[in-house]
Amino acid sequence: MAIALPYKISTLVFIRDARGRFLLMLRRKDPNKGLWSCLGGKLEMDRGESPFECAIRETREECGMELQETDLHLFCIIAEKNYEARNHWLMFLFNCRKPVESLPADIDEGLFAFHAPEAIDELPLPETDRDALWPVYFEHRDDFIMLRADCTPGRKPLINVEESLLNCR
Repeated sequence: MAIALPYKISTLVFIRDARGRFLLMLRRKDPNKGLWSCLGGKLEMDRGESPFECAIRETREECGMELQETDLHLFCIIAEKNYEARNHWLMFLFNCRKPVESLPADIDEGLFAFHAPEAIDELPLPETDRDALWPVYFEHRDDFIMLRADCTPGRKPLINVEESLLNCR
């Protein structure tokens, strides 16, 4: 049975540098305070902002990187039910094809660092990111996949694939 909670729409952008390291933020605020996360944020729905526009704006605001739609590939949409028993999320995940040139200055929302791909599993990450988003990134970043996750607190997230399209390029 679905729990009546607010629904939020957001983006996550997986950004790497020229050496292949991921740019991640150690979040200072909820959600995911104290955990490493990709850049991104909530759509400005009152302006009718699209997921691509949001990903571009959030990347510019958080790390100063200027992107175009062609720099991004939408590789995943995930619907998370009952995240932290606070809300539901619809998240659009993007693979950024343009490398970030340098480590950005820290911001109010968090601290930045580069992490090698093999180090991701050792970092404190949000549970759904660890169980679904990072594996999907590594396997499907050039494809497209739609996921549904039941994130009811107190149990491991239940993740289902709703659609998968391979070789989308």
